[in-house]
This record gives sequence, structure tokens and C-alpha cells, in this order.
Amino acid sequence: MIKFLKIFGITLAVLLILAYFYILLPVWGVPFNGQRHGRPPLTPSWALECWLWEDDENTAARVDELLRGYKEHDIPVRTILIDSPWSLRYNDYEVDTVRYPHPEQWFPALQDSGYRVVLWTTSMVNSYSKDTRIQHSEDWYNMARDSGFLCGNGHQYSWWKGRGGFIDYTNPAAMHWWHGLQQQVFDLGIDGWKLDGTATNFSSSLGPVPLFYQKTHKGLMTARQYMDHYYRDEYFYGLTRNPQFVTLSRAMDRWYHPEGFAPIDASPVNWVGDQEHYWVSDEQIDKKYQGQQKDIALKGIRGFESAIRNILHSAKKGYNIIGSDVAGFSGRHIPPRLYIRWAQFSTFCGLFLNGGHGERALWKRSPQELEIIRKFSWLHTELVPYMYHYVVTGHRGEGLLMRPVKGDHQYLFGDNLLVAPIYVDKLSREVTLPAGTWRYWFDDTKTIRGPVTFTREYPLDEFPVYVRQGAIIPVNVSRGYTGLGDTASAGYLTFLVWPAGTGRFDVFSEGGKKKTSLQMKQEGSSLTLSLTGEKRPHILRIHLPAKPEKILLDGQDISDRCRYDATKQKLIIKTRRYNSGKYFITLKDEEGSMLER
Repeated sequence: MIKFLKIFGITLAVLLILAYFYILLPVWGVPFNGQRHGRPPLTPSWALECWLWEDDENTAARVDELLRGYKEHDIPVRTILIDSPWSLRYNDYEVDTVRYPHPEQWFPALQDSGYRVVLWTTSMVNSYSKDTRIQHSEDWYNMARDSGFLCGNGHQYSWWKGRGGFIDYTNPAAMHWWHGLQQQVFDLGIDGWKLDGTATNFSSSLGPVPLFYQKTHKGLMTARQYMDHYYRDEYFYGLTRNPQFVTLSRAMDRWYHPEGFAPIDASPVNWVGDQEHYWVSDEQIDKKYQGQQKDIALKGIRGFESAIRNILHSAKKGYNIIGSDVAGFSGRHIPPRLYIRWAQFSTFCGLFLNGGHGERALWKRSPQELEIIRKFSWLHTELVPYMYHYVVTGHRGEGLLMRPVKGDHQYLFGDNLLVAPIYVDKLSREVTLPAGTWRYWFDDTKTIRGPVTFTREYPLDEFPVYVRQGAIIPVNVSRGYTGLGDTASAGYLTFLVWPAGTGRFDVFSEGGKKKTSLQMKQEGSSLTLSLTGEKRPHILRIHLPAKPEKILLDGQDISDRCRYDATKQKLIIKTRRYNSGKYFITLKDEEGSMLER
């Protein structure tokens, strides 16, 4: 019996060791790979603006049609994402000129029109590519394999776009060849890669048993190690070609990668996917949905709620600029109210990624969708200075953009906004506000004292967003859709101010090297606002209960050139030039006591 137990114990120990090295270590990265993350990089501000793409018709003509329509209907687009297939095969980086004619003129023309361009790619060298113009490319693959450019001596893996081998990032000759291929599109002025998730499949096999290792130029490598090479090497090399280069990569949306797909220090922009055009996740699906089309990548029905959950899990891990495909990636028909609510949620994410399958030409959908999504797209664009502050502080280790808090999928968006997403098809939502004084973003004339939990209805053109009393929020306004200004606000930095006590907000220039700071001090019936740092034309929109008695700028009375909106309770001051930038505002004593009410 003792002998049997001894043999059993030894056998169990061996099995546990094998399980660790062949399953847990390569896939989960336990224990040390969970500590592989650094601080998030400095995401360029352009990547915080609205992205657009669709995956039903991959041609230049379709891109031109979408961009023309968005411009005609005044819907903001900064980045156009071109998904697969755009190359002749995966991944030769040669533009398919049937789908995208005259790339040497077309790509620069997009840049000249103010757009940024991001191309889909992976780490695969395919012998067969199922949806490209060149499908069978065994000779090209064999050349790469025979040259030693591929991992595992050219071990092939079947993936969703065909079959091929993994480029070997540890082989200098392979990288010279790979970068030479990429230079074809770097010469066209591209701004980033969408790095799809092939690296997670990095493996070999022992008969039917998968082994999450492959041999590379520098020795055996695990799947986790290869994933880190993939995301880091592609991002950092891209920066040598374009100093504002980004990679769009996966954060956390799979149970088997609880430490995240991409290392945070090589994750300027992240998305979670791939959801279908449904409201709720597979855990909440009713029987009536069973048997319908499954999500392409997740092999299960997943919806809006799962995107929110994965984004908040990613934020908790430390990813900074995160989003999802607005309305979901897969499926044919996008329910209108789902499109609206998902766009509203994405407004208060670092990444606003409007794309996937389904009709993305909003003018071909309902007038209500066009009007509301345009309004929230502009609101997201206006919030870029606020979001970029947290790009800089996140990079410095001082505070991230999204932080989950108590409440059903609730989170802080920066320090000053609380968001409670509506992810079911109804108007009502329970909201839990933390301690402090809060105002509803879409009607801030009344205060709400927290901590408090309540339920109320939110019409389709509004969303559960609350601003903290004492907040300073900088925005760039150039349109009138959101009510924060109009076309005359263009060229000015607008500060939204809800006075209470003392506060400060820093608006950083690109790269964080310069800043403009607004400091606030409220005492009784007086309010002092001081601008320091880089001088900028600005507009102050200050929430006040009544028209001020006196307004001074650098000691000079400017009351006659300020406007007070009694309906919205806003004092509006517009200044192009100033000396020290110190405002002193006084109310009548009885009105000053109402500043926080």
C-alpha cells in the first residue's frame, strides 16, 4: 500500500509538473508572466478621436463612399481602419490593386484629407489564404521556411484566414525580410497596425496533443513569450517608421489569458471582441436565442454586456485606452437602439471604434440613429483634451482613464465623470453614486448628494453620466450638437467648471512636455480661476446659480463682455489674449451660498 501511494504520489507530481510547463506556463503565464506589464505608452491624441471601419465590403470604393457620407452628414471620423483582405496574401504587405487601385495616390490622399490610416495584420506567413486574390502561395511560404524565417522549422497552423507559419521575431534575417515587406506600406504613410490575435495560437504538436511551444532562432519559446514579441516588436518597430504610430491590440477578453493579450507597455490602443449584435452575454441569453448564428470568434452568443465587462476587466488590469466595436462585430442586422446605446457607451471609452459587420452608413439607417450617434460622436471628439490628460498621467503611473467602481458595470471616466452604461433594451437604469455632490451631465441644474442608489429613466438621446461637483473638464468644441458651444468655439480650449472648494486640471500638449493648467478656488461668494503654463485662447463655461456681480481678469473689469445664460445657469467668458490669466468672480452673498446646490 505504501509503495502504491509512493508511486501514485510521484506520478501525480510528474503530471502536475507537465501540466504547469505544457499548459499553465505557455497559456496563463503563471506566475511571472502576470507581472510582465509596464506602464501604458503615450497614445497620440489623434487615436482618441473617432475610428471608422466595416467588414462587409473591403474596397477603396467602399471606404471612399463611407468617408464621403460621414463628411456630408457632419459625423466626425479621424481614423479609417482597413481590415482584411487588403493584401495579395497573408502577410506579404503588397496592396491588392484590384480592391485598392493606385495605392500610391489613394493612401496619401487620405492623409492629405486629415485622416489617419490603420491596416489589419498578423504574424502569419501563409501557404494558403482563403479570401485574398492570391490564395495558394506554397512557393512563397516555402521560401520563408527554407530561409529559416519561420518558427518551428515552418510548422504550419490552420487559422481563420487560412494556413501558415509564424514569423520568427528572434531571427535578425527574418526581421530584415519582414520589415522589408512592411516598408511597402510604410512608404504609403500608414499610421498603425490592427494586430489580430494569431499569436495566441502559437503552438506545435505531439501527435494529437498540442504543445504551447515552438523552436525559434534563439531556442524554445512559449506562446506567452511569442505573444509579447508580436505585440512589442510590431509596435516599437512601427515607432521607428512613424513617431505617432499606434497598434490596436487585444486587451482582456478571453478566460484563458487572464493576464491580457498584449503587454500594457506596448498597448497604445486596445479593443475587446468579438461580440455579436446582441444586448446581453451568453450567460444571460434566453432560450429563444438558442440555435441562432454564433459569434464568429467567440463561438458563443456574446453581446453588449460582455463588451462592457471585458473593458472594465481590462481597465482593472491596467490597460488605459480601451474600446469595442460599436454595436458589435458580427451579424447582419444591427438593432437601432442597440447601435445608439453602444455608441453612447463608446463616447465614454478611450477608443470609439465604429465598425464591424452591418450597415455603418448612418444616413441609410434611421434619422434618429443619425442624429443621436452624430451628437455623441462629437461629444467623444470634444472630450479628447480631458482623455489625453489621463494618457499622460497613466504613462507616468499617476492615474488611468477608466476605473470600475461600486454599481452594476459602473466606472469613473477620469476623476470627474461617473458612467453607468445601459446594456439592456429599456430606458430605466439603477445608478449608484459615491459620496460627494454630483450633477447629471445632460441637465446639471440640480445636485444629487451621494452615497445614494436610485432608478430613473434615460431617454434615447441621453445616457447615465454624472459629473462631480468641483470638476474642471477641458473640451475642444467646434460644433453645436452637444450644447457645449458652437462653431465660434473652434480654435479655443473650453473649460467646463462646476465650482466647489479648490481644484486643478492640467491640459497637456502632445507628448506631455507642455501644459496649460486651470486652478480653482471657491470661498463663499467669490471664485478665483487662475491659468498657468502655456497660454491658449480659451472659453470658460462656469456653472453659477445667478449672474455675477463683478468679473475681473488680471485686475480689469470684463463684466460687459461676458454672457450669462440664466436657463442653463452658465457664465460664459471668451478670451483670446491675457497677461497672467487670473479671473476673480463675485456673486451677491446670498447667491454665493448656492454655488453647490
